[in-house]
Amino acid sequence: MKEQRDGFRSYMAAALEEARAAGARGEVPVGAVIVAGGKIVAREGNRTRELADPTAHAEVLAIREACRVLGSERLGGHDLYVTLEPCPMCAAAISAARIDRLYYGAADPKSGGVAVGARVFSHPQCHHVPEVYDGIGGAEAEALLKGFFQGKR
Repeated sequence: MKEQRDGFRSYMAAALEEARAAGARGEVPVGAVIVAGGKIVAREGNRTRELADPTAHAEVLAIREACRVLGSERLGGHDLYVTLEPCPMCAAAISAARIDRLYYGAADPKSGGVAVGARVFSHPQCHHVPEVYDGIGGAEAEALLKGFFQGKR
């Protein structure tokens, strides 16, 4: 993954807020925010159980909301912060939306689609590859996830 740029300001705290809210709703605690020009355009947490929708991952919901707000299916010039490495479905949606930069917290060795598993952005069929920065807020995101799943056992 790439090194962070000078003048970097993280929005992972907002994504972590969304993850905590998702966990409080009984959802897997993953949160995402989309940022452009120093402003949060969309923020969401997982809602797969609430909406009875297996595609209602935080990233997909945030992309949908940002596209609705902007009236466009493309999010060039936007950054996505998500607390967990995106799965292959979400990585494909990130590519389709043309998001410029992806920042994620915890690695997902079981279901990730960026650094492990499908590695969606490395396929020749991938039409757009964002800059990817990993490990931002990773320890806190991982702790949220571990706490959630320990409570389920």
